Amino acid sequence: MQIEKTTKHRLPDPSSSQWHVIDARGQRLGRLASKVAQLLQGKHSSGYSPHLLTGDFVIVINASNIDVSGNKLTQKVYYRHTGYVGHLRQRTLGEMLSKFPERVIEKAVKGMLPRNKLANRMLRRLKVYSGDSHPHEAQLRAGSGSRAATRVAKELAASQLKIANASSGLELATRKPSSKSKSLTVKNDPEASLQDKTVKAKAADSKAKTTASKSLRAKPTPQKASTEQKATKARKPRTTPKGQE
Repeated sequence: MQIEKTTKHRLPDPSSSQWHVIDARGQRLGRLASKVAQLLQGKHSSGYSPHLLTGDFVIVINASNIDVSGNKLTQKVYYRHTGYVGHLRQRTLGEMLSKFPERVIEKAVKGMLPRNKLANRMLRRLKVYSGDSHPHEAQLRAGSGSRAATRVAKELAASQLKIANASSGLELATRKPSSKSKSLTVKNDPEASLQDKTVKAKAADSKAKTTASKSLRAKPTPQKASTEQKATKARKPRTTPKGQE
């Protein structure tokens, strides 16, 4: 028994990606990072595919006011190396939050994303800001409100136009050819055109013959006309008397 595969993978539509705003004030770092990672991967949507970029854009504000449990502000350490011998650098979580609060959330989210080529593309969709303001108001308005309504209306009109064009094409394809179309097809056929030419030539010849015969019957020949004139001249009586000749 052969099982048919019914799963269909659709290509991601960039226009369908939404924008989410998350306020990090008072939220735990790990719980916040897991939520952001799910949105970036697109696991919250029904069209999720692990090999496609199906996630959304995420804006995180108030990154400097996140909350951690225990003594992580002093015990959690971030390491980096400059590449030179003996140049190992380290910073605690408290120091990172005071200097670079955006990097704390970015590093936590990066650790929860898959290790593949899509990870960097997903991270580009993450926008982290230490304060409560961000420069993405236009993108948020485009995803909801009047602009979204106009965009959806345009998409619906375009889809309806496509459906109408497709239905009209089907009607033209299924419609029976009219008499004009039949005559056009006959004209385009070389055999039919030759037959028409021969028929027309025969009709022209017969017409010419009939006209010639009619003309011959109506008008007498010049010889006959001359003989008739001679006969009439001979039959005319003499008007002059014999004594005057």
